[in-house]
Amino acid sequence: MTTAHQNLGRIVLAATRVAAVVGLLGFAAHTALGLGGGAADSFFNDWIYNGLVVLASAWCLSRAALVRRDRGAWALIGMGLACWASAEIINTVHLSKLEFPPYPSLADAFWLLFYPASYGAMILLVRGRMEQFRRSLWLDGVVAGLAVASVGVIVFLQPILDTTPDGEMLEVATDLAYPLGDLLMLALVIGVFALTGWRPGRAWAFIGAGLMSMAAADSIHAYQASKGVYVEGTVLDSLWPAATLLVGWAAWVPTHRQVRIHLHGWRPLVLPIAFALLAVGVLVYGHFAPVNTAAIVLATATMFLVLVRTAMTFGENLNMLRNSQREALTDALTGLGNRRALMNDLRDALEHRTQRPRALILFDLDGFKHYNDSFGHPAGDALLARLGRSLEDVVAGYGQAYRLGGDEFCALVESPSDGMPEAVIEAAGRALTEHGEGFEVAASHGVALLPGEAQDAAAAMQIADQRLYGNKGARRRSSIGQQTRDVLLQILHEREPDLHDHHHEVSELCVAVAGKLTMLPDEVDVMARAAELHDIGKMAVPDQILQKPGPLNQGELDFIRQHTLVGERILAAAPALQPVARLVRASHERWDGSGYPDGLQGKEIPLGARVIAVCDAYHAMTSERVYQPPVSRDAALAELRRCAGTQLDPHVVDIFCREMEAGRMGPVRRTEAPGPPVEIIEPLPTALRDPAADPLF
Repeated sequence: MTTAHQNLGRIVLAATRVAAVVGLLGFAAHTALGLGGGAADSFFNDWIYNGLVVLASAWCLSRAALVRRDRGAWALIGMGLACWASAEIINTVHLSKLEFPPYPSLADAFWLLFYPASYGAMILLVRGRMEQFRRSLWLDGVVAGLAVASVGVIVFLQPILDTTPDGEMLEVATDLAYPLGDLLMLALVIGVFALTGWRPGRAWAFIGAGLMSMAAADSIHAYQASKGVYVEGTVLDSLWPAATLLVGWAAWVPTHRQVRIHLHGWRPLVLPIAFALLAVGVLVYGHFAPVNTAAIVLATATMFLVLVRTAMTFGENLNMLRNSQREALTDALTGLGNRRALMNDLRDALEHRTQRPRALILFDLDGFKHYNDSFGHPAGDALLARLGRSLEDVVAGYGQAYRLGGDEFCALVESPSDGMPEAVIEAAGRALTEHGEGFEVAASHGVALLPGEAQDAAAAMQIADQRLYGNKGARRRSSIGQQTRDVLLQILHEREPDLHDHHHEVSELCVAVAGKLTMLPDEVDVMARAAELHDIGKMAVPDQILQKPGPLNQGELDFIRQHTLVGERILAAAPALQPVARLVRASHERWDGSGYPDGLQGKEIPLGARVIAVCDAYHAMTSERVYQPPVSRDAALAELRRCAGTQLDPHVVDIFCREMEAGRMGPVRRTEAPGPPVEIIEPLPTALRDPAADPLF
């Protein structure tokens, strides 16, 4: 809506409000003071009176058409007032002209339609302002209706029956509908005011004032009519148009504060308690004075439904208690259990020693702060939620997942009696890993075995936490070592580009062989790094020696055999690569003790270095070198077997050859057509040829 239209709307509303006030004051002056005399009766009673009701209806319907908020409620009120206006017009145009108008008439039907429309509108207005609309509130409405009906039977039904001829049940029902409708309306208004803490807001204040004015006018009219003293055209008649105008006025009252209804504390109990007391009063009154049986039945039904309502309230309170407990034990972001839930489950696991052993696994995300700083907190929260769901999925068959806060997760899972739940730890680590352009998030972990390593929850958390941060430090050092290793490999590649594939493929062969040996994952990782960097010491060897096509003299041999020591010194400068440095130093030792630099023999040589020696020898024999053409796979394998037990570890050679012949390792190089076996490796000092006179170099 444009500003011009808004300004026009304000002008029209202000003009109609002024006209409504002037019309109502004029009507009141006519009925109270005789303004205009008898000649003006038709003008005021027909035109002004009906016009005010129509105007109130127009205000409500225009509010429903132009404003989205509470559209349904104001549409119902507007239609109810339109029915009221229709009844007044029917009465003015037709019924008032009849000598004996029918009763009840069509006008009564329209008047009575106002009540259900107003009830529905009030329910919609209340529901729109409640944090939660409970099903028990519908029962409160039924309780209110029954309690009010029981009072109405005592107050109105018997006098109506006494003054109504026998058989005129439709007249009795019509006469009773008006006061009962007014009583129920008053009950609803009071209930709404109580639910809002008696601060309903300006709009509800106008609505309440209008409906209570209408109920007061109807009650006075009913009393006067029962006594035969009602006279049309008195001040009482001013209350009805005033009531409609107050309701219509509320439609366009500016609301600076949205009144919220909170069903906490005593407020939900106001209506059922009030109407229960009303029903009790009817039953007590019926004990001392004769009352219609219908009043006793209605009051009894009210008490029964109050009991049902009490049971529903108890159920709602139990649900709220369960929800509160669940929320207190649940992480809001991921839906996993929180720290309190973990401590409860830990205590339970430690108290019930008959259960299977458990493992407490703490996880802390590495790289999450960088992700959060780079992509923002909403993206960080979304990542935590994804990782939490992934962790929950992988541990679902073994135990329970938790989020302890920040980037800390946890799992309490069943553990094998003989050690760590390695499969769960590995799967959980993958679940808590995510990488993309510009980021990589992984997880460090720490494990405590229960009940073997801890007798209480605090001790278990302390053990797992210590191991977590020890592992996190190792991962940090490993990351630094990885970066150092990448730098060294790049330097080596720049020095000798042709050796890049050699280093990588030797490392792959070593990892494949390690899969058939009893090596731990950390040992395999160190060996793979050593395989990639075992030639790093060659950077200290002049190119004329490395690339010399002819035999090396003794001085050159002595010089080149220093490369393992040089490699060790280079790598040991990085603390994270010290384990790799030790393997590089031993990579040219021989099984029979004739290797260098320390002359180690047999199992004195680290297992990783023995594996590197076999894989490096095979790869050197099957590769194109300055001093040697490549040989076939079968010739290379035959030479490895020949040297097993002298230069090479026989067990490692056996595994390597069997795996290679079975096609379970690669790469298999394409060379010239296979010929008879070629002696590649010979005992020192008369080796066939490589720059160091050592075919394992």
